[in-house]
Amino acid sequence: MTVRATPYRAATRSRWTFTLTPYRVFLLFVLGGFVVLAAYRFVNGIGVVTNLTDRWPWALWTSWKLTGVALAGAGYSTALLVHFLGRDKWHDIERGAFVLSMLGYLMVCTALVLDLGQWYNAWHPFVYWGYHSVMFELFWCIGTYTVVQVVEFLYIYEERVRVPKVMRTVLKKIYVPLLFLGALLPVFHQSALCSLYVLAKGRLDPLWWTLLLPVFAVMTSFFVGPSVVTMENFVAHRTYGRPVHMRILGEVVRISAWIMLAYFGLKMADYAVRGVLPELFSGSTLGNIALVELVGCVLLPALLFLTPSIRASRNGIRVASALAIAGVVLNRFNITILGMMNSTGEGMYRPSLMEVGFVLGLAAGVSLVYLFLVENFPVYSEDDVIASEAALAEQEAERKAREAAGVPRRIPIHLETRVEPRVPARTGSQRE
Repeated sequence: MTVRATPYRAATRSRWTFTLTPYRVFLLFVLGGFVVLAAYRFVNGIGVVTNLTDRWPWALWTSWKLTGVALAGAGYSTALLVHFLGRDKWHDIERGAFVLSMLGYLMVCTALVLDLGQWYNAWHPFVYWGYHSVMFELFWCIGTYTVVQVVEFLYIYEERVRVPKVMRTVLKKIYVPLLFLGALLPVFHQSALCSLYVLAKGRLDPLWWTLLLPVFAVMTSFFVGPSVVTMENFVAHRTYGRPVHMRILGEVVRISAWIMLAYFGLKMADYAVRGVLPELFSGSTLGNIALVELVGCVLLPALLFLTPSIRASRNGIRVASALAIAGVVLNRFNITILGMMNSTGEGMYRPSLMEVGFVLGLAAGVSLVYLFLVENFPVYSEDDVIASEAALAEQEAERKAREAAGVPRRIPIHLETRVEPRVPARTGSQRE
């Protein structure tokens, strides 16, 4: 672990800051390339920057958006657990999950604008109400939820920046309605996105086509949330020296494990009712990929999450979370590309280099903005920031000691984080 910067804390930081590292410079370079590509696309149209055709009208774009929306569900699933299930002791992971979710939805909105053939008509749904269209529902649900998240971020913003008193008063009065909207709206658009593929009966392979696609979309977006939060916590640990909240993470992934088992059971029952089980176990390429998705990336991580020794192990919970995330990514890829491949008659979709550049650029933008917000707004709890500052101070002391001793090369430093003081000793974070 190498700590290059520390998160924001009012007692130690008053100026705006952003530490430039080689990794962040690289991300800025990727983001700059994305801006150039986006300008080129808006001027010349979407056809010149992608390999999309009438047979492949969505492909990588839709796969990326469906995956991004599902992973961004970490915000609403965490908010639901913290605020509506009485888990107030989980507040230490809430804000990080929320910020990541908000940026994920802003990324999806940007991708949606890029995806529009006539992007300059993006305002039409405000005037022309095609309420019979699934796309109309998607526009309003995703757009409204993104606005709700931006407004919710104002509660963090006003802790850092002085705002008018009227604004503070309004924020206090709308807090509860915002929580309800934030919990309900994702259910609508998560299900509506996959409802589009319910219309593709006969084109989407039976291994993934089902009338229950909207239900499965909501379930996967919910159970993957704790896994995303877990990986975010570990990345923050490596970047800032933030403590890994093993006790909290162990509790939330255990809840998601039961939803994963329910999803697995419902999926197998759906296969049986529709008579698709023979194809699943036929040994075909698509059947084997579907088995990897279900058994390797749903059932296996669920069982790992339910094993106390795995939940208490940093490597164990990290591997299980990575498998769960990979399962959702694979599921969206199978629905949007692999399951549609045979019906197109054109084989596997091959994205252009510019399409890949768009995807990488959006990811780079999310990463950079997240780092900026963490370093300039109270995203992490004060105890977490104090631990991060201690890690940086210890690292600097080690570096000076090495220089004084004349050590010619850099020695990797492994710092042990402290247990958060608010956790009782008998249920404290366990370390390997």
